[in-house]
Amino acid sequence: MTKRFFVLFSALALGFSFSAFAQEGPITVYNAQHETLAQEWATAFTEETGIPVIVRQGADLEVANQILQEGANSPADVFLTENSPGMVLVDNAGLFEPLPADILDQVPPQFRPADGNWTGIAARSTVFAYNVDALDEATLPKTMAELAQPEWQGRWAASPSGADFQAIVAAYLVLKGEEATLDWLQGMAANAVIVRGNRTALAAANNGEVDGALIYHYYWFGDQAGTKESSVHTKLHYFGGGDPGAFVSISGGGVLKSSQHKEEALAFLRFITSAKGQDVLRDGASFEYAVGVGRESNAALPPLAELGAPEIDPTELDTAKAAALMTEAGLL
Repeated sequence: MTKRFFVLFSALALGFSFSAFAQEGPITVYNAQHETLAQEWATAFTEETGIPVIVRQGADLEVANQILQEGANSPADVFLTENSPGMVLVDNAGLFEPLPADILDQVPPQFRPADGNWTGIAARSTVFAYNVDALDEATLPKTMAELAQPEWQGRWAASPSGADFQAIVAAYLVLKGEEATLDWLQGMAANAVIVRGNRTALAAANNGEVDGALIYHYYWFGDQAGTKESSVHTKLHYFGGGDPGAFVSISGGGVLKSSQHKEEALAFLRFITSAKGQDVLRDGASFEYAVGVGRESNAALPPLAELGAPEIDPTELDTAKAAALMTEAGLL
């Protein structure tokens, strides 16, 4: 791996015994979700069960490839991602333990794969953050495809190098096909101001360097909940209507066949997808959407069901092909 893992330990009080698993573990979580969110889940789980958790941090495809290299000898018990393509990579290699029905049933079918080898744990929506002094509702792009038109040259920012944006491109590929996706990417290469990181893209829109930025929603909500220094002059535009720009990316979780603590690992994933685990999303500062059955997201977020997201099977997202097309277009 090119990036070192950061290791975090959840607290375990001495004499703590709330479950039959209290003396087992610890379990090791390879985490590509946000570090703070994973630690919130780990801490709440340990407080609930007494099972200690080690969280090792990395990026989606980086961690997925690490698991592929380790294979049956992986020390990981659980794998969590920001976006689903990393889960698909590990699943296609046959390295996940099939999940029991009591875990799968806690998440609606649209937020997990049909094979039942992993499940959704959270979600995030693609949005266009725009500078309110530069654009209004009448002048906003109606579709993501419009951003590839000549009139948008130099007017929007994006960070194509990360797994976040590559998942968005993979969704475009599923919905529009290879030719249309390459055309759009070539238009993006001509038009977009390329930056590193969604926060940088948001700040560029806020500062008037560009009119808008294509990002995931939680970057804006997180900044709004804090200093607002990167978002005070912006609003969010949701494309809706099943447009690729309304793509909702699923964060996933799975238990590895190599796990030496399978029952504890399954208990962790069961907790994350349970009411208590999903309420960490509602009550915390991640601003990601809850995906558990009947669970509410943070009150600041527009309801997920009202975003008009396209219906995409997460197992169809091909980030390898997306990255190849992005390279051909000169974006990577």
